[in-house]
Amino acid sequence: MNRSILVVDDEIRYRELYARVLRDAGFDVLEAGSAADALELLEHETLDMIVSDVRMPGESGLDLLRRVRAGKPELPFLLVTAYADVREAVDALKLGAVDYLAKPVDLDELLAAVRDTLGVGADADPEIPTGSLEGIVAASPAMRSVLRDAYRVAPSDATVLLTGESGSGKEVVAQFIHRHSTRRDKPMVPVNCAAIAPALLASELFGHERGAFTGAVNKRNGYFREAHEGTLFLDEIGDMPLELQPSLLRATETGRITPVGSDKETLIDCRLIAATNHDLETDVAEGRFRQDLYYRLNVITIDIPPLRERPEDIPPLARAFLNKDKTEAQRLSRAAMQALVSHPWPGNVRELANAMAHVRLLSQTDVILPEHLPPAVRKSAGKTAPASRNAESQEAPVQARTLEQHEIEAVTAALKQTKGNRTHAAQLLGITRRGLIYKLKRLGIE
Repeated sequence: MNRSILVVDDEIRYRELYARVLRDAGFDVLEAGSAADALELLEHETLDMIVSDVRMPGESGLDLLRRVRAGKPELPFLLVTAYADVREAVDALKLGAVDYLAKPVDLDELLAAVRDTLGVGADADPEIPTGSLEGIVAASPAMRSVLRDAYRVAPSDATVLLTGESGSGKEVVAQFIHRHSTRRDKPMVPVNCAAIAPALLASELFGHERGAFTGAVNKRNGYFREAHEGTLFLDEIGDMPLELQPSLLRATETGRITPVGSDKETLIDCRLIAATNHDLETDVAEGRFRQDLYYRLNVITIDIPPLRERPEDIPPLARAFLNKDKTEAQRLSRAAMQALVSHPWPGNVRELANAMAHVRLLSQTDVILPEHLPPAVRKSAGKTAPASRNAESQEAPVQARTLEQHEIEAVTAALKQTKGNRTHAAQLLGITRRGLIYKLKRLGIE
């Protein structure tokens, strides 16, 4: 029999998102928009667990927890809380909450927390449907995890913040989300906030009236209105001028914009996806980014790992870039492929694409050798190459086994110290819970 979970949140987009993730994992899910609705459902339904937001109009999630504890003290209760509410959530653990998740909620962590509480395995977690990854390379477990989260969040209208180094593939993930959203038939409008002069960004985003400023000879709708009923992708959001951020905050909160030179507000309807290579928490602390806007954008965060952390993606990406739009394919030799995998790729996927463009233009052979690669890649390969064939065959495997053994010992010790609590073990190791789960799978640790 499937376990039954009640999701309580006054904001429908978050409630539906959490419910969809849990349903996809095989749970029966009921939804309530308030504590009062939740208590009414409890009178008629048999539940195995409650997942509730803290801040809601009327009775809060903490009020709901107290009332549930009074009538059903054994019913597991998981809190979802904003960063500022964490102290309240910790206090709520004393009231009997099994745990709390801080916003933005990591969807893998939500599933893991529910499964850990109910003692349910992960076998029901589905893979991304066949055909959904058309045109996307995701051979690594890390990238598959990213796309799994993106697929889960796509049907909702929740704002998504994509983080990661420059060139790591944030726009590709944004396109994937749009392609699997309910707005797929409407436009996705990409805007690079760093590429537009600060003085012009307001009129580019919100539009302007004719004569609003020198040079405004024609009226302009702006990107928000161009993305009507579709998706607006704001890339490099961390570079948005501080003085423009209140207008963006108002647009996201009210669904209204005011074109430059106009005194009339205009209704907008678009899904917002933002991306940055900045550490926005640091920018907030140092006064370069508004805290309220950060919390508004930071509903669902998906971190795109750099290419050096997903080496499994390098060979298929290299082959795809090398033979793009070609009728006769070129082949990368084993030595060339080893050189590509050993390079750290500071420019990430963008750098790899440029490297393969270099090869396409300058090589005149069917088989690509190391000497056909860009100088920087050849230099990296030279630094990591073994001193001799004997060293390659004997020393490298011993080193690899030793490094893996150290990793196993560190992970095992952290889990032992925290009595198997994955969240706390991940904190001890200085990684995310998702990163720990990936390590457990890769290292074969039960």
